[in-house]
Amino acid sequence: MTTNPTHRFDHRKYRPGPVVDLPNRQWPGRTIQQAPIWASVDLRDGNQALLEPMDVTQKRRFWDLLIRLGFKEIEVGFPAASQPDFDFVRWLIEEDRIPADVTVQVLVQAREDLIRRTFEALVGARQAIVHVYNSTSPVQRDWVFGQDREGIKTIARQGAHWVQQGARDYPETRWTFQYSPESFTATEPDYALEVCEAVLDVWQPTPENPCIINLPATVEVATPNVFADQVEWFSTHVSRRAGVILSVHTHNDRGGAVAAAELALLAGADRVEGTLLGNGERTGNADLLTLAMNLYSQGIDPRLDLSDPDEIIRVCTDCTGLTVHPRHPWVGELVYTAFSGSHQDAIRKCLSRQTDDQPWQVAYLPIDPADLGRDYQAVIRVNSQSGKGGVAFVLERDYGLVLPRWMQTELAPLVQQASERRGGEMDPASIHALFRARFIADDPQWLLGYRLDRNGHDVIEARIGDRSGERILRGEGDGAIAAFVAAWTAWSGKRLRILDYQEHAIGEGTDAEAAAYVQLDVEGARITGAAIDRDTVAASLRAVLSAVNRQGRA
Repeated sequence: MTTNPTHRFDHRKYRPGPVVDLPNRQWPGRTIQQAPIWASVDLRDGNQALLEPMDVTQKRRFWDLLIRLGFKEIEVGFPAASQPDFDFVRWLIEEDRIPADVTVQVLVQAREDLIRRTFEALVGARQAIVHVYNSTSPVQRDWVFGQDREGIKTIARQGAHWVQQGARDYPETRWTFQYSPESFTATEPDYALEVCEAVLDVWQPTPENPCIINLPATVEVATPNVFADQVEWFSTHVSRRAGVILSVHTHNDRGGAVAAAELALLAGADRVEGTLLGNGERTGNADLLTLAMNLYSQGIDPRLDLSDPDEIIRVCTDCTGLTVHPRHPWVGELVYTAFSGSHQDAIRKCLSRQTDDQPWQVAYLPIDPADLGRDYQAVIRVNSQSGKGGVAFVLERDYGLVLPRWMQTELAPLVQQASERRGGEMDPASIHALFRARFIADDPQWLLGYRLDRNGHDVIEARIGDRSGERILRGEGDGAIAAFVAAWTAWSGKRLRILDYQEHAIGEGTDAEAAAYVQLDVEGARITGAAIDRDTVAASLRAVLSAVNRQGRA
């Protein structure tokens, strides 16, 4: 029996997103002159999109990173809908962890009980943004809420009243109100404006006391230029424009979140919401790191300190469990590596002529990698002249192994030494063999099996074998690895501390294996280990054992 592929992949069931008739659009002739107001939503939008939301320790670590980077507006949660979010907001306020020049933002639906709870969470804050929203698109109106245009507008207007009333109950805080017509990009422009005008009629913003109107591409439904048209049309038609901070919040469903945000700035937006490295629902939010670096590369001060991207990646990876693609714009492992001989030659010639008193103009390198603490690497084949980038490239290309930077640094000299002894190029199989010999140590102790119980706190029971037999180790912690490290520490008496951990799948499908890499501090000594297993947890436990075995041999 044959099937018609069009039954599974039929473009005719889709319709283009709404567009704006804007024949005299101005944004194409403009250039961005300064950085927008940045608003990080990592701790709310980004956090709610994680398979395992951040725990308290991770949230605090992420908060500290955002403060160090220079964010002045940070959305910290949805305290009315989440007790952990409520507790985190209270911790920030009660422990005085909010700098005087930083404003926390919280999200809430246009419901009276939730708005009341939201203000309770913010008691004692010096300043705060209360972000209220409701959905306005036709499908949300008709199919989700069963409301007509007037009914949806009434929800928005009433939500604005409740927010205003809540602020009056706590006059010691400097309040800023924010409203989002959720699904703005799929809403008729005139109606989105009508709903926002109803909110503005309640809040009566002024240039001295402005409010924020946030236009979200809740789902990206068209090309970035269409979004720019929508933003410009709104910006030129909304009343009290001098009292409105126009914000955008773009998503990446079509892969254009950053571009849409950039064009929105040309179209009149003052503020951009997004996340570091683009985490968020579905395909993610606008990547603020990419957007800020885009400005930097054009000679515009991004007003964020992005000089240590490896630290940003480390914190984001540790707190979200999401890895960064090696080709990620500006900060990926391989973006300053040239594999092409002609590229290498051009870069080499340009670097030899580039001086510190000249504007940067090096072929194939849009910025100086040193600005981000990186080095240019040239790799075609791996030999005694190759660096860690080439070794990493070969292992990823031929074996699907994406080594962390710290493991690349340890492996590269071994490959170089082997190449020097051999007197020529190192083939991929030899590099892979060196990797396994160096980092995968299943002797003198190995994992026979484990049992993991997860009920708010991880409890592990691991069977460990050695030449004298086997033993059972038991421990608990936040995650399987932490529980196993606790078990090992209790049994051995040696203090183990996880410095870094990364994992990824090798291949796709149900038969895919998992690779795990761990860097441990064992009694003050830094040691690394790796493992490959079809079971993700087993791979992580075996990686820890590999490191312990290596430390024992040393």
